[in-house]
Amino acid sequence: MAENRQQRKSAGSGDRSSSHFSLWSMGTTASAAPQPVYVASPLDNVHANGMAQSSMSPVHMVNIHNNKAKSIITNKVAPVVITYNCRQEFQIHDTVLKANYKVGRISDSLPEHYLVKGEYFMVQDVSSKADVLNTTSSYGAPNFRQVKGAYPLYGMGQPTLNGFKQVLQRLQTQGQQEIIFFCIREEPVVFLHKDDDFVPYTPRRKENLHENLQGLQGEETVESLELSIRNELHDFAKLSKNILYVYNDIEFFKDEPQKMSILCEEDIHVTEEVYKRPMFTMQGYRYFRLPLPVEGAPLEEDFDAFVNILRESPSLCLGHSASRVPPTLVFSCQVGVGRTNLAMILGTLVMKRLKGDSQLPPQSAEAGTSEPRPLFQVIQSLIKKLPNGQQLMEEVDHAIALCSEMHNIKEAIYENASKLEGIGEDYQTQGSTTKEYFLNRTKQSLERYFYLIVFNAYLHEQYPLAFVSNFSQWMCCHAWLYRLLARMDVSELSAPAELLTKGARVLVADEYLAPDVLSTIKEMKVANFRRVPKMPVYGVAQPTSEAIGAVLAHLTDEKRKHNHVLWINVHEELALEGNGQIFIPREPSCLDQPIPVPTSDPQLLQKLETSLKEEILRAQKWLEVTLEQEKQMKMFKSCLTIQEIFNQHKSSHQGLVYKRIPLPDCSSPREEDFDKLHEAIRNALAEDPHTAFVFNCANGKSRSTTAMVVAVLTLWHLKGFPECTDDEIVSVPDAKYTKGEFEVVMRVVRLLPDGHKRKKEVDLALDSISETMTPMHYHLREMIISIYRQIKPEKTEKECKQQLLRSLQFLERYIYLILFNTYLHLEKKDSWHRSFSVWMEQVAARAGVYDILNQLCFSEFEDPRVMTLARLRYRWQQQDIQSLPFRGEFI
Repeated sequence: MAENRQQRKSAGSGDRSSSHFSLWSMGTTASAAPQPVYVASPLDNVHANGMAQSSMSPVHMVNIHNNKAKSIITNKVAPVVITYNCRQEFQIHDTVLKANYKVGRISDSLPEHYLVKGEYFMVQDVSSKADVLNTTSSYGAPNFRQVKGAYPLYGMGQPTLNGFKQVLQRLQTQGQQEIIFFCIREEPVVFLHKDDDFVPYTPRRKENLHENLQGLQGEETVESLELSIRNELHDFAKLSKNILYVYNDIEFFKDEPQKMSILCEEDIHVTEEVYKRPMFTMQGYRYFRLPLPVEGAPLEEDFDAFVNILRESPSLCLGHSASRVPPTLVFSCQVGVGRTNLAMILGTLVMKRLKGDSQLPPQSAEAGTSEPRPLFQVIQSLIKKLPNGQQLMEEVDHAIALCSEMHNIKEAIYENASKLEGIGEDYQTQGSTTKEYFLNRTKQSLERYFYLIVFNAYLHEQYPLAFVSNFSQWMCCHAWLYRLLARMDVSELSAPAELLTKGARVLVADEYLAPDVLSTIKEMKVANFRRVPKMPVYGVAQPTSEAIGAVLAHLTDEKRKHNHVLWINVHEELALEGNGQIFIPREPSCLDQPIPVPTSDPQLLQKLETSLKEEILRAQKWLEVTLEQEKQMKMFKSCLTIQEIFNQHKSSHQGLVYKRIPLPDCSSPREEDFDKLHEAIRNALAEDPHTAFVFNCANGKSRSTTAMVVAVLTLWHLKGFPECTDDEIVSVPDAKYTKGEFEVVMRVVRLLPDGHKRKKEVDLALDSISETMTPMHYHLREMIISIYRQIKPEKTEKECKQQLLRSLQFLERYIYLILFNTYLHLEKKDSWHRSFSVWMEQVAARAGVYDILNQLCFSEFEDPRVMTLARLRYRWQQQDIQSLPFRGEFI
């Protein structure tokens, strides 16, 4: 590859004419006698990887000017020809260049030509149809417009070079002294010389010539990618008699491809050259590249880049003179709609803070609509928790209204949600169902609106402080915002009960989902019944009414004598008992995938289970169920919710207390989940210090174990810790990791007071609950590394991503247990008056715990910078890689 780059560099620095040779002056000597020069055929001495071999056979004659050449010297780069007078040397690059570039065509009827990056076609960036406002001729750019009102904010589509000059001239004639221009495109753009102008072109895929490329640059900047494309295009022209093939009409392909004459590199401009050069002729002009995504909210680092520009702009700081005119901000994407609209709203929010505009015109939030729209649940939760949340949202709504000449971000959410709920199940588009497509569109547009409100809250707090914290840091200190985003789609709450009786969903029996690996059904009537040694803490799978009776009889017998039993169900799925068996609704296409209900409200869960029960009894029809490995049809004579089962046992066991505290299947419990578990355990112990604790999930393994650790740690804090022995020296593969000594874990440990001891106590609790040699085969520390080791090359990308997510979720769960144990120690003196949620927000976040969780990865094996799942934003939203069908309404 180094040789390839050197060849390109050599070719680009030579003669700009149609000659295919680079020219140097050399000090070599040679005989004066002229002779023909031979070089090898380009196909004879090129490896499959495109690199030329060092030896060259004299099978092809090359005519060099007057043929007065003496000799040829071969090397690994290209053949060197020395002329008779020893003054000139030519190096032949054509064969090497051709070997390294691929050719292709859009269709059999169109000519073949070189492809950018081996697969992309160059397409004219903006068609005349895209200029809805018809401003190209008058203003110089498509869809050129100013924000409504008095703010000096402008948006536009992609101009040509002359068009951009026209834009700047017009702003200057209007008296704009300081102009800050933002190119907010994340895709590469190059400008090709055409007539007396430079016209923008972008690389596109053959499969979709209308869409720009995202993420093409990888780790390199978009500017460096544009330079790389420029070099390729220059080479293509040299190899094709100074002709470059591009496409203008991708609808009908009339007279396509177009032939562009490229004589030198200066005939190709990159974005930086077009937008930066006015800085030399306009004193008040500045330029920034601020890439924003086409869909969804910008990344935190995108907001950081914007904030850095604000920091470095004296005229945008609150300390500047009130009489001074604010700078003019101009934003441009491709057609000047989506991303430009988003950037204009950000600029409007900044101007509001700069001018101190908090007053809103009457009914501004819903201007242009007949009646107020109902707020989505995630937005309701957001404005309820944010200080002055209602005002923050109304300011954003006003900014959206001011920038809505071409696009309204808020209306787009409702439009996408309406399309989502009105589409059938079977219609396919672009490789996925239309419902999936519009579900993603709805979530992306809602996420964008969510982040605008959050960024406005950030501006209110940080603008007066001159942005002491950047946006990324601020978000980590308010990690509850990521928790809200994870519950953006709560459509499952509105999934109709008729899905079961109509066959869209099926019932799966617990023996299929929870194999009895501990062989306890025979004695205890429930799978995987186990106890923490010497402690009244138990774990089980989801029990039937008969199993609950058996467990209660066991705990209250003459040997154990527990008068009080706290039974906590941590299962987050809906479950019913039908004909004496436990059944759980699942999707027929993915029986092994849970359908989590996005709520922690036990009353709402009970309501949903009651609806399922009533529908089953009302229908009185045979329903398909899955029992172990076979399918059957069953008629349900009896059906009870889990709450009803426990209510029946309370009459015979007065000391029984039942609670539902749903926990996520694989990821760590949320901060408030720890609070609920801790409070329930403490209240039970306050009433009876000899209370027994039983925890159940679907199979009695993962979530039950986590809740059991919380109970064990709480009991130890109240009744005393066992002695922690020194670690034994273990010499087995991955011993370091099975002990939980991952780099990210040790970062947290070093941060915490007595962190090593806090970790040892959690390890002791885990070891006492999950012995490694039992048939359960579940130990949290071992699961972390064992699941990660299952990521293998032969697996599909989706399978590998699933394994990575699972291992990271277990790793995060382990870290949270250490944090919770630290909380118990530090807050014990105040009898845990401050909850774990508040402690995490007020203490741990300030110490940088969420910053570490925002870079969660196996840094021993991979780079966190290239892992999206390392970040809270993506990891907490993506509880499972597999997506379930959309069944309810986007609430």
